Amino acid sequence: MKILMVCLGNICRSPLAHGILQHLANQENLGWTVHSAGTGDWHVGNPPDRRSVLAARNLGYDISTQRARHFSTSFFEEYDHILVMDKNNLKDVLQLAETQEHQQKVKLFLVDGEVTDPYYDNELFKPVSLQVEQRCKEIIAELRK
Repeated sequence: MKILMVCLGNICRSPLAHGILQHLANQENLGWTVHSAGTGDWHVGNPPDRRSVLAARNLGYDISTQRARHFSTSFFEEYDHILVMDKNNLKDVLQLAETQEHQQKVKLFLVDGEVTDPYYDNELFKPVSLQVEQRCKEIIAELRK
């Protein structure tokens, strides 16, 4: 299974989800591939925000080797699931979907709600990382069936 996590710049939320879900899937020997991308291209090639790296490290995950990528329409064919962090990401990604099959792959990461973008508030990185970790555990339970 191939899963793509998407946020705005691919430096805060989606790298957390990418790294945490990949780590947990590896622990379970699921053979999943997890990546991330951003709907914006400002940070392409850059590592995750240092605050996301620290929040992940505090939970036991290493996301420091990731590099930001820009969302590409080719990802609709490459990935089985495309999970977006908020409704703006959802709108942006769905606008790029050319088929109903592509649209059906795109869902909000959270079942009911959005992952708050912590970029402008240092205090949000810890709760966001905990929220992402919890949801990643739920995703494994849901998709492994």
